[in-house]
Amino acid sequence: MNKVVLVTGANSGIGLALCERLLSQDTEGLQLCLACRNMSRAQAARSALLNSHPTAQVALLQMDTSSITSVLSAAQEVKLRYNRLDYLYLNAGIMPNPQFDVKSFFKGLFSSNIITMFATGEGILTQNDGITDDGLQEIFTTNLFGHFVLIRELEPILCQAGRTSQLIWTSSSNAHRSAFSLEDIQHQRSTQPYSSSKYASDLLSLALNTHYNKQGLYSSVICPGFVMTNLTFNILPSFPAFLWILLMPIFWLIRVFTNTFTLTPYNGAESLLWLFNQKPESLDPQAKYHSLTSGLGNNYTQPQKMDIDLETSDALYEKLQQLESEVRKKLKEKQKQS
Repeated sequence: MNKVVLVTGANSGIGLALCERLLSQDTEGLQLCLACRNMSRAQAARSALLNSHPTAQVALLQMDTSSITSVLSAAQEVKLRYNRLDYLYLNAGIMPNPQFDVKSFFKGLFSSNIITMFATGEGILTQNDGITDDGLQEIFTTNLFGHFVLIRELEPILCQAGRTSQLIWTSSSNAHRSAFSLEDIQHQRSTQPYSSSKYASDLLSLALNTHYNKQGLYSSVICPGFVMTNLTFNILPSFPAFLWILLMPIFWLIRVFTNTFTLTPYNGAESLLWLFNQKPESLDPQAKYHSLTSGLGNNYTQPQKMDIDLETSDALYEKLQQLESEVRKKLKEKQKQS
């Protein structure tokens, strides 16, 4: 029986690299669904995958995780198409309008913190957040809350007797406890909403295991490492792309000293593919699975304990449930008015 795999944010970067690697491993045994916001880019991604794997089953799904209406509509479509879902890769994410602290960057260049700074962006990246049509913080909704609502909607095809399903989150080494607050889960009052949303996904994954493991649904978290993608390029929007390319030899040199510089989407997807091949019951719910690349270019996956706790994860889960209830109520009221 074919495995049904849905990947959000699959039209480029790590999401597309994962799809390519999955099909290279098993073209015939997969039903792959690419859930994307931009359908023209999604179509281009599908065409590229079919060019290299002509017999593959690759479907497209329009979904914008920043819009709860879009998520609800997409979830209904998924339930019409499939009677089960084996893997749900929660990969879509944004870091809009990143602000680069040049002073902190050059200070970090000449400190013992240089490797950590490059690997995590700690101390040099802040973001200006936006507001969605639902009145929610954009980064929080796109990276976390939209995925939470999607999981809740897809429960009937994720949780089925006699089999297991996996949720796999693309998190980040930029996920810092210091950026997150239970009193401000949307991160409205500070300047690191990306870091907050990724730390929240680490917490949520733990809570999902608490609530769903008995129903055969397991959640895991990965970090792709430092990867050169559009999200990376947008950190310095005025920095020409060719200059990033010129920096690559420096990044390769740094990789001799740290295995977190995976650099390419293919390498960054290593832990996503590794988790696909594991028995979910054997995984540590409090570990983040890191994609790593040695100085010689060898890829491997290594777990590291996350800085999370059950009490905070359960409290976040309750707050997300409450917010979900409020948003659904507002959407119903809008529908009545229209």
